[in-house]
Amino acid sequence: MNYETARKILIDQTLTTEDRSDSLLTRMKQGKPPVPGQITSILLALKVVFEALKEASTLDRDLAYALFELSIKTQQLFAAGRKVGVEWPPLLKEDLLRISLAAESIFSGQWHTSPNTGFGG
Repeated sequence: MNYETARKILIDQTLTTEDRSDSLLTRMKQGKPPVPGQITSILLALKVVFEALKEASTLDRDLAYALFELSIKTQQLFAAGRKVGVEWPPLLKEDLLRISLAAESIFSGQWHTSPNTGFGG
């Protein structure tokens, strides 16, 4: 996967238009779990973007907004869904933490891992 493909995947996962009914944000807003392989693709795209931008001093606005949505908005949707009784997959909370750590890594230029997530670099 190259940078442009990874960037597109991340942005596409945050679009909530009708033609993006399988984006992560759309699915979570509907109380639906990610489709199989969706989180893995997002995590891989985040790692590719990190590698491409770790020396960069700026990020483009669309990518930065997608990173925000994937790291913050998904956790808000997870919490809101849980409040109304959505039964999320057992590992989704940890997966969302991995996404947040990877997004933080892109912003900081240093790869962040947490011993509790098992997601390394």
